[in-house]
Amino acid sequence: MTNIIIAVGIVVIGLLIFAYNKAIVLRNYVREAFSTMDVYLKKRWDLIPNLIEIVKSYAAHEKDVFEQVTKLRSANYSKLKTSQKIDVNEKLTSGVAKILAVAENYPEIKANQNYALLMTQLADVEEDIANSRKYYNGTVRELNTYTETFPSNIICALFGVKRAKLFEINESERNSIKVNFN
Repeated sequence: MTNIIIAVGIVVIGLLIFAYNKAIVLRNYVREAFSTMDVYLKKRWDLIPNLIEIVKSYAAHEKDVFEQVTKLRSANYSKLKTSQKIDVNEKLTSGVAKILAVAENYPEIKANQNYALLMTQLADVEEDIANSRKYYNGTVRELNTYTETFPSNIICALFGVKRAKLFEINESERNSIKVNFN
């Protein structure tokens, strides 16, 4: 009888260790995925002031659009928490879309070589962000599913492994703005 109790205890402890380790692995995948995406988000973060300056020089009367994006960028990126970075970048995407819409009204902006170069760089960074967002959201989905299913939800709650926030598009991104480089 004692041997059975010991065997059951060993199995339960083994399952607890396995469940805990899997939760930690999934959490680390989410962190790694965000770190990859964070590099591209920071690149975009750094490109935006240059884009604003070029467009602003041609369209000074579009002050509200520039102020909105500048205000979003006023935070120190490196001091933002992961969830704050996601929130700010969702809003920043909307602001960049508005700046691009303003630029569409000024053919002389599109003829500017610096603008063309920035747009190429921005397009590349946006593609990288989209790809890394897919990977990040996939890892978040796995972690969130694990933290919500039984019995792993109990282990996650005991050890403080929590759900992660998905990086979702907002309504303005759903209605994407067409940009013509010609």
